[in-house]
Amino acid sequence: MDRRLIHALQLDGRLPFSRIAAAVGVPERTVARRYHRLRSRLALRVVGLVDGRRTGMLDWVVRVRCAPEAVETLAVLLARRDDTSWIAPLVGGTELTCMIRTPPPGDDGRRPFFEQLARTAGVREVGAACVLRPVAGVGGWAGRMDALGEAEQRLLLPPRPAPADPTDPADPAAPADPAEAVPVLSPADSALLRALSQDGRADLGRLAAATGCSESTVRRRIGQLRDSGVLAFEVEIDPALFGYPIEALLWLDVPPAGLRAVAEALSGHRQVAFAALTTGPSSVFVMVECRSVSGLHAYVTDELAALRGITRIESAVTQRRTKRAGPLPAPLAEKRAGAPSGRAAAQ
Repeated sequence: MDRRLIHALQLDGRLPFSRIAAAVGVPERTVARRYHRLRSRLALRVVGLVDGRRTGMLDWVVRVRCAPEAVETLAVLLARRDDTSWIAPLVGGTELTCMIRTPPPGDDGRRPFFEQLARTAGVREVGAACVLRPVAGVGGWAGRMDALGEAEQRLLLPPRPAPADPTDPADPAAPADPAEAVPVLSPADSALLRALSQDGRADLGRLAAATGCSESTVRRRIGQLRDSGVLAFEVEIDPALFGYPIEALLWLDVPPAGLRAVAEALSGHRQVAFAALTTGPSSVFVMVECRSVSGLHAYVTDELAALRGITRIESAVTQRRTKRAGPLPAPLAEKRAGAPSGRAAAQ
């Protein structure tokens, strides 16, 4: 039942419990009880995410090599920031990775984030690769989306056209210039998105209080932001609960001529939680979930090895996740508030 609930929420994070219950054939109170049990244990959370490409922002995959004694402090400092996600110290104790969202480069009089990070005590090297295009995992990791049958999925979520992709010139609905797709967000929109990033299932009353708008306005604006592709909902849950305790990060070297074929193949791999084309020494970044180290070995030597175009693979296993897609849940933020302080990254 937990797996079916999670699958349903990945289809639409704001689905009413009544609709989920009707589709899976259990009482509504059962669905609500299981959701609140998982959420109270911090095992499950629905968060609202903003697509940076739709708002003129840039996403970066960042690798930080630092002194062993600085890893934990740096991870906590980065986790406190609103513009970071997917923070993970790597096995070995001298490196961590994260994703950071920044405005486009420009001279605005402020010290760039990466310069601040490089000046942080204990940091020895910073590498940043700009995400050019996500190619897998944006709609949810496939490993948690196999609990519902096709008929149940149709009951939960009638088909709807996907929003235009401003980076895809083959999409006739896409604007000629990606900048034209950047919407103007009002202060109320920003407040709404902040509230949804903390709890994607917050009720309309709470969201109305957070934005100063009526509930009907909030409901309408959520629909508009989703239809435009600005807002999407993600289910945060530890893959280990699905029997996938090994998470690895892969950096693939792929010549330009092979990128399309490799990207299409990765989008169909069950192990892939996220993949993107990036700048930097390696052109493809991949996050995979595996049942064991031998499973990771099999994935690299069988499925990836079968793809033509990959000339080199660098891999690393994550130690744990300090932060996932959304802001830290309040209990964790309070727990870490007393962590050792540092300069630069905390500013």
